[in-house]
Amino acid sequence: MDYFEIDRLIEDLAKLYSCSCAASWFKVEGLWNPTRDEFRNKVVEFMNHFEHTLATFPNSPESEKFKARTRELLQKETQLVLGGNNNEVEKRYNYFVNSR
Repeated sequence: MDYFEIDRLIEDLAKLYSCSCAASWFKVEGLWNPTRDEFRNKVVEFMNHFEHTLATFPNSPESEKFKARTRELLQKETQLVLGGNNNEVEKRYNYFVNSR
């Protein structure tokens, strides 16, 4: 089965959701100069919240394939973020720490 929609979502999850949440979290905490690793880890923490969404899908053979594929993609994107290989996360980090 084609999971085009979820593939695109996972590819952009860090950029569209998790970076914004991470930056907001640091602002609320008053932490204006996190290290790159701290920022990346917080982004990944918010990316992992997607597990809650996956848990709402029904339990069926097709759904289990879907969830497995999604978790695989999420793991790959997580590794890109943690390794500093997601350009959008790196841009957002630079903007965040240099915006004050």
